[in-house]
Amino acid sequence: MRFKLKGLTVAAMTLTLGLSAAACGDDSGSGGENDKSITIGMVSGWAEGEAATALWKRLLTDKGYSVEVKTLDTGPLYAGMSKGDVDLFVDSWLPGTHEDYWKQYGDKLEKISAWYDSAPLTIAVPNYSPLQSLDDLKGKGGQYGGKIVGIEKSSGLYRVSQEEMLPAYGLKDEYQVTTSSTAAMLTELKKAIDGKKDIVVTLWRPHWAYTKFPIRDLKDPKGAMGKPDGIYTVARKDFSKDQPDVTSWLKKFRMDDKQLGSLEDLMENKYKGKPDQAVNEWLQNNPAFAKSMTG
Repeated sequence: MRFKLKGLTVAAMTLTLGLSAAACGDDSGSGGENDKSITIGMVSGWAEGEAATALWKRLLTDKGYSVEVKTLDTGPLYAGMSKGDVDLFVDSWLPGTHEDYWKQYGDKLEKISAWYDSAPLTIAVPNYSPLQSLDDLKGKGGQYGGKIVGIEKSSGLYRVSQEEMLPAYGLKDEYQVTTSSTAAMLTELKKAIDGKKDIVVTLWRPHWAYTKFPIRDLKDPKGAMGKPDGIYTVARKDFSKDQPDVTSWLKKFRMDDKQLGSLEDLMENKYKGKPDQAVNEWLQNNPAFAKSMTG
């Protein structure tokens, strides 16, 4: 996931201004100690963030909160939190992938806690691929159409892959990291695997694709993809003061690979487009989880 932004685009600024205007016109927005309304920002296509967001929407709703989920691109989401238009974001990759966002907005945000400790950015191939390492890509650009299939350009994963990994392995003249969407990348991956075709994709862990498809990561002996981040819950400034109960619950939030993978699988496969149903089944299968977070 995950872009390091140097400056907001016009579109991002427009969206942020729109969010700010909406907030200014509604006195019932975030900020009061008795406020039971929570807005959670989410980036579409980031499976771990979609899963954690849907889970916390349910947990908070069960506690009597009114929860709104706003789907935004990464830049506008951080900008919206800095303006107070978004309360929470449960998919912040720190300290590396979202470093520039944090430099730009961190003094107006709160870092609550990490709920997943080691989340690496990866380059993946099907298990049948002869490639074992990123070094093995050298000289094979024609075989792969000169492309590594990427996700959104607003993702740090694109920046790291294009600007750091390719130069580190001497691949800039042979390959380009393409940009589209996470969903489009996964569609290309599935199509290639179904046809036993060659493909290289940008990916990250945790992700349900590792259980759904026969894929593996290419080794990165140069460490060009960076050290694994933690996945953090971050919030607008003064959120912990305004919402001490919610903050205390979020500080306890942790998920392991099995828990997160099973929730992602339900959301992305069995109940695609129906996150509430996925969360319902997952909580039925994990009856102690809700109590451990908010009990």
